[in-house]
Amino acid sequence: MTEKLGMVVSKFNYEITGEMSKRALQRAREVGARVIKTVEVPGSFEIPLAVKELLEDKNIDGVVTIGTIIKGGTDHDTVVAHSVARKLLDLSVEYSKPVSLGISGPNITWQQAEKRIDEYAIRAVDSVVLALRND
Repeated sequence: MTEKLGMVVSKFNYEITGEMSKRALQRAREVGARVIKTVEVPGSFEIPLAVKELLEDKNIDGVVTIGTIIKGGTDHDTVVAHSVARKLLDLSVEYSKPVSLGISGPNITWQQAEKRIDEYAIRAVDSVVLALRND
């Protein structure tokens, strides 16, 4: 069975998330899955709403998320990251479909996010595909 995936990509910090997105698409092909729909959103905070819409699509088996939340001068990155992670988990349980947490951060620098592009993109795809194959 070829897993049919949706993917949500944050456009904020697109120099990083755009590369993560390319790597995630490549990884999906490597493991025999297909990303059949990609949705771009302004930032990581908006990822859960797009994930919900993809999960409602009967043709989509699971959703890959791509984002990065860079540390700024306040704790805003931590608040956003925790809120998004919690909502993604809730959506996964509600729809009984896997959703990855392919969002690097919080509390990381731009340089740290760049170093994690491949790791997080690969992990985001692999976690969804492995969950589907274990069902």
